[in-house]
Amino acid sequence: MKPTASPIDGANAAGAGSADAPRLGRAVGMLRSLWIYHGIPGRRARLVSFYRSLVPKGGLAFDIGAHVGNRTLVWRRLGARVLAVEPQPDCQRMLAALFARDTGVTVLPLAVGAAEGEAQLLVSPGNLMVSTLSADWARRVGATPGFRGTQWRAGTRVPVTTLHALIAEHGRPDFVKIDVEGLELAVLQGLSSPVRALSFEYLAALPDAALACIERLETLGRHVYRACAGERFAWLQPQPLKAAAMQRWVASLPPGAGSGDIYAWHVESAREQIGELVHRAQGAGPGHET
Repeated sequence: MKPTASPIDGANAAGAGSADAPRLGRAVGMLRSLWIYHGIPGRRARLVSFYRSLVPKGGLAFDIGAHVGNRTLVWRRLGARVLAVEPQPDCQRMLAALFARDTGVTVLPLAVGAAEGEAQLLVSPGNLMVSTLSADWARRVGATPGFRGTQWRAGTRVPVTTLHALIAEHGRPDFVKIDVEGLELAVLQGLSSPVRALSFEYLAALPDAALACIERLETLGRHVYRACAGERFAWLQPQPLKAAAMQRWVASLPPGAGSGDIYAWHVESAREQIGELVHRAQGAGPGHET
């Protein structure tokens, strides 16, 4: 997610990219996403540099909420295999076109949650970035200034799997990106054991969601954390923080601080990676890439 939101137009759950969304609105939404994630000069090179320490060559990465595939593309450039999971039909078609000849990418037309089953997408036709499976999230963010004017409508029903099931079928990933518009906690609830590293989106206007995600991760094992705001790919903390310190940071955010991603490393699984982060952070202040 990044911009806008408001009331839910005739929906009782959450989602994206439905066939009943106006065709023009969907086309505008897709063009917007393609420009933001693929069209801005220099962004891909920054992403490659940023993810180099997170996604190892020959490793496996899960792109949960793959959208239009910019992270998947970058991880393939780094030499990793990628599982790209995306419930929005329009985005699924884009992913299929982008990676049709790439045997290192598996595209799954699924949502991910706390349990296997089926759920309804809520779609904002002009802004595919805020499609969601959480009606509660849509109502809450719709009341915040940053999402004023965004409308959601009921989309298609989609199959839902869990991280546990994906790992059982495809292997344990080196990195998992979770960008699912309010369903982050549910995705983590479907994870039964820790992975080496992952990220989940935070929204400053709804700090309780990020706090709950940190709490959930700590039940799986001790983690350390760092955050980036928006799509800037620059760390906001000079070194990784323990859970309590990161929770204090989240709670201190002003509601208008926007959104970003919190990165978490499982201490027992990622000691070498954490040591490298600390080493590279020596002498670097908040807001510096390390």
